[in-house]
Amino acid sequence: MAMVGSQAEAEDLTQETLIIAHDSFESWRSEGSVRSWLFGIARRRCARHLEKMTRRDSRLRLVYDAAKDPGTEEIVQLRQHAEKARAAISEIRPSEREALLLRFEGELSFREVGIACGIEEAAARKRVSRAVAKLRDVLRNQE
Repeated sequence: MAMVGSQAEAEDLTQETLIIAHDSFESWRSEGSVRSWLFGIARRRCARHLEKMTRRDSRLRLVYDAAKDPGTEEIVQLRQHAEKARAAISEIRPSEREALLLRFEGELSFREVGIACGIEEAAARKRVSRAVAKLRDVLRNQE
């Protein structure tokens, strides 16, 4: 959900990931854990989905007007925080964002992040480190 921003889309992509994993389990080379292999499949599905959504959104520009949506002060604040978080995460390079989300949202080890991204463990550590530093800078500038 952190990658695509929608619970419904995340659930659909999870189902697609599991179907793909089931269909291609024979090709799994037993390198690393099944968990990191699944995250790699999910990462690629999310990337394809985001590319598709970006193309669609560039053709159809919808603007959300928060003033039209009545809600309590708490809901408005939560939405504002969520928008700030999404904006901050979107400022990070896609490769670093993936590594960051796999590490902290997916709770993968650096080794598993490396396997899921198709890179060495040291490169995964570097990507996560750069993503955290960039995220800190972006959040400081938002305040």
